[in-house]
Amino acid sequence: MEIIRARVLGFCMGVRRAVTMAEEMLDKCADMQTPVYTMGPLIHNPSVLKKLTDRGLHTLEEKDIPGLPDGSTVVIRAHGIPPVLQQALTAKGAQIADATCPRVKVNQKRAAEFSEKGYTVILTGDKGHGEVSSIAGYAKNKLVLLQNEPEAEEYVRQLTDCTIRAVLLSQTTFDPAVFERISGLLKAHMPNLEVHNTICTATQERQTALDELIRSCDGILVIGGRMSANTRRLYHTAAVSCPHAAHIESAQEIPEEFFSLNVVGITAGASTPDDIIDAVERRLRDGAAGCR
Repeated sequence: MEIIRARVLGFCMGVRRAVTMAEEMLDKCADMQTPVYTMGPLIHNPSVLKKLTDRGLHTLEEKDIPGLPDGSTVVIRAHGIPPVLQQALTAKGAQIADATCPRVKVNQKRAAEFSEKGYTVILTGDKGHGEVSSIAGYAKNKLVLLQNEPEAEEYVRQLTDCTIRAVLLSQTTFDPAVFERISGLLKAHMPNLEVHNTICTATQERQTALDELIRSCDGILVIGGRMSANTRRLYHTAAVSCPHAAHIESAQEIPEEFFSLNVVGITAGASTPDDIIDAVERRLRDGAAGCR
């Protein structure tokens, strides 16, 4: 069996930074015997979260903030949080370590600035996603969330004033092709629309690398958490274009059929660590050897 890794895969800059910051806080606070929390899941990868939990990292929900122990350290997750939650943590005297991805920070800043100017802030993204919730908190005017083209078409149909000042932003892990189609649709009806493509280059790079990989493989394994938006999109691309495609979180989930393929490609979402990718490759090689 030949195993080919995608040219770009695994941890992106923002996720690696968040995990490193959480590990540093755990090391620092272990000596002081003070608890460390993360405001919501740090990243969308259950394996990484379990390792951090085993080291003493606790996940904090909004309802838990009133009971937060004095002197606690709270790590802001990579997706960021709304300003109202950050203010609540500060009011409780929490020591905040802000691991918000720098690209998400830019999105938050733009949402706040355009909202202050009276613009309608339109965001392409996934309902309920942590990053979407954080950006919505910075848009003081009503934020319009569009998850797909049908929702964009419905928004335009119901728009009573097409000349409003509006800005289009995007969740950093949104599908670039869908964003472009939504952008074109809105611009055709909204002459004053300002467009900022805020999709992270890491998302685009992983999609491009996967497109290159698919041409050479009999099967594609997409590694990453099932709650990870960018990992799900990688799997959708692979499933459409490759006869054998699977979305797995660990080496133990590799489907049996993959061990008998000639060429298997591996890609991984932006919240997938190197050790899980390595484990998947090892198990593929061991399993293929056993099939001979």
